[in-house]
Parts: sequence; structure tokens; C-alpha cells
Amino acid sequence: MPDHAVSSSPAVQAQLDRLTALSPGADILGLERITALLTRLGDPHLSLPPVFHVAGTNGKGSTCAFLRAAIEAAGHSVHVYSSPHLVRFNERIRLAGSLIDDDLLAALLSEVLDQAADLQASFFEVTTAAAFLAFARTPAAATIVEVGLGGRLDATNVIPNPVVTGIAALGIDHQSFLGDTLLEIAGEKAGIAKSGVPLVTMDYPKALRAKIASVAEAAGAPVHARGTAWTSETARSTVRYEDTGFSLVTNRPRLVGAHQSRNLALAIAMLRHQGALHIPEAAMRAAADWAQWPARMQRLSDGPLLARLPAGSELWLDGAHNPNAAQPVAQALRRIAQGRPVTLVMGMLANKDANAVLRILSPSLARVIAIPVEGHAHYAPDALVGIAARYDIAGRTAASIPQALDLAADHGPGVVLIAGSLYIAGEALVGNDQLPD
Repeated sequence: MPDHAVSSSPAVQAQLDRLTALSPGADILGLERITALLTRLGDPHLSLPPVFHVAGTNGKGSTCAFLRAAIEAAGHSVHVYSSPHLVRFNERIRLAGSLIDDDLLAALLSEVLDQAADLQASFFEVTTAAAFLAFARTPAAATIVEVGLGGRLDATNVIPNPVVTGIAALGIDHQSFLGDTLLEIAGEKAGIAKSGVPLVTMDYPKALRAKIASVAEAAGAPVHARGTAWTSETARSTVRYEDTGFSLVTNRPRLVGAHQSRNLALAIAMLRHQGALHIPEAAMRAAADWAQWPARMQRLSDGPLLARLPAGSELWLDGAHNPNAAQPVAQALRRIAQGRPVTLVMGMLANKDANAVLRILSPSLARVIAIPVEGHAHYAPDALVGIAARYDIAGRTAASIPQALDLAADHGPGVVLIAGSLYIAGEALVGNDQLPD
């Protein structure tokens, strides 16, 4: 699906409008256009501070958040490139610790677009080039780069010499680009492997491990997999990480969900298998408490949206846009609800598997209130209500998040989860005056 971005800055919006007009309007994979564009810009990707490159279907953003928290806790400045954004495009480019400001972003986009006119570069390719320009021109101790789509042919994969690469959880998503099977998807994700660069992975089923090992071997990359090169164990309040001759115990992450403990451990493993930065144990422990990643089982604080619900209610937010993302949300809901009724306010893009997501979440749900995802191809709210009915979940429709919360309030205090799309998550953060920073 095409990317979307708006800005409250007229200067940034002017460049985003240029980009929308220039871009082919759809996701396209391949390294030819981004390579040509970066060459015209002086190859900034060859001058980045040490790069941590992270792929995965789910969890790669959280892994990047833990990496950033640990590196900053060690006293280092760090750049971060991630996607998508939730509210402001600036969220995608964190420059030496702070979100890029509008004036610099507008200037960088203009510079890149001036060189991209005849290349038919995609939205993501142009923004990746802008990020790399910013990173190459600004001192920092490290750079964290999240893969956009897949790995092998993702625009970020032009980086020739990262200090470590990592793969988070694998699942079925973006089949039209990456293949219909987990085996094909694993091969695409493993395409970030580079000669002599450690590739740190989770533990996967045997066939996926073999596929990743094969791709890594062809690239000349050593693989350090969970369960063999390193292990992690989650207890009630702690996470224990171990590798050869090393053991570390941290608090469980502040980010909600058992899966976040695994993402924390992956980040620690990546830090342990690179040699560019010294990260002391205390900084790795701090990552569990410091890391923030909005709209991933985030409990919303006092604000206009929460105020629409009765006293004693809880309002939670998560993207949960595919089955693999829905699994940890379902686990978290069981712990959060404690027998209380759960209302799901749901909007979902048309290219996602709403049936699978609702099937996974259904045991915890009392009702679904379906809403549109304005400005994007999405499931009609009536269609989502129909899918919910297959799992004996009562359903209603609403025109917006505020209207949905008003309907939820009619049922008295309880737990409300807004989920199904990161676009919906962005709307919720704006509506509750809780912008990412």
C-alpha cells in the first residue's frame, strides 16, 4: 500500500506533496533506485556511525527501542531510523537522540527530491536517503536502522558494513512482496546478512533456522541464534540473558507483554555480539526500564479520550494488525482484564487478515466496536462486525474513535483496547493529546 504522511509544518508539507506527486504511489522493492539516488547524494550511507540493522515481521521496532535505550544509558548518542510514524513524519528520523526538526527535515527532503526526479523512487526510498544524509552529517556514536519491508530488497539494505544485524519474530505479512510461506519470508529477512557481520536471531522452527543459516552462509555471515549461541528466560519480574561466559539479569521490560522480554533479550544479544561500542551491564539493565515504543500495548494516560469512559476504566492502545502481533496482545489482555469486560475498538486496513486477528483476540472480548480507517483502503465497519459474529462477539459500528468510546461507556467501567492499525493508533494518540516525542 502507498505510504501517507502529513505535517503541520508548511515547509515539510510542501516537500511531502512533492514526494507524493513524484512517487509511484505503491511499495516497490529493489536496490537499484536507492543506490542510484544515494550515489547522486555523495553516498552518505557509506559514512554512517556504526550501524545496528534490525529486520523481522514483528518486534523489530521494539528491539530498536531497547537498543537505543541501552546505548543512550551507556552515555552514547544514537541516530534511529524507523517506520511507520504514528502522528508526525519526524518520528521516523531521530537525530542524535532527538526527533528531527521541521526546518532540517524540509531542507533534506528538498535536497533528495531534487536528485530523485527521474528515478521513480518510492516514498520509502526518498525518506531513507534523507535519513542517511542527516545521519552522515551529524556526529553520533551509533545508528539504529529498522528494515522497512522484508530485508533483502529493502532500501535500508544498501548499508554495506553494519556492526551487527538482527532478526526479530517472524510471521506471515506482506505476502505480495515477501512470499506466501514463512520459509520464503525467513529467506527475505535473512537477506540483511553481510560478510563477516554477526547475524543475531531468535529461535525459530527447524526449517526456518535452516533457511536463515543457508542465506547467512552464502553471505559469509556468522549466525548467533537464541537457544544455541545465547539464551533468555523470563520470570515473574525478571529476564535472565546468558551467552558464553556471560550472564545478566534485568527487570522485565516496562513495555507490556511477554514478547517484549524476548525483544529485550535480542537487543542485548546484538549488543553482546558487536565490537564497535562498549555497553556496560548497567546500561543493558537500564534498557528494560528506559525503552519506550508508543502504541505497543500502551496504557493511555489522562486525556480527552480516556475522559469519555466511566471512572475506573482503562484505555489501551496497540497496532495489532496481523496474527503474530495479535498473539501477544491476547496474552496481555488476559492479564490486564482480570475478569473485567473488554471492548475492542477496531479499524483495519483491507490488506490485513481481520478474521485471524479477531479469532485470536476473541476469547478476551465482550464486544467489538468497528470504525473506518479514514483515508486508507479498509474493512467496512459492518464487515468487521460480521467477522466478530463468527466468534460470538457482539458488534456495533461507529464513525470515529470518540464515538466508539461513547458507545463503550454505555456498558460501564471496563477495559477498552483500540487496535487493528497503526493509523488508528496515531489518531488515538492525537485524540488523547499524547504525541510521541
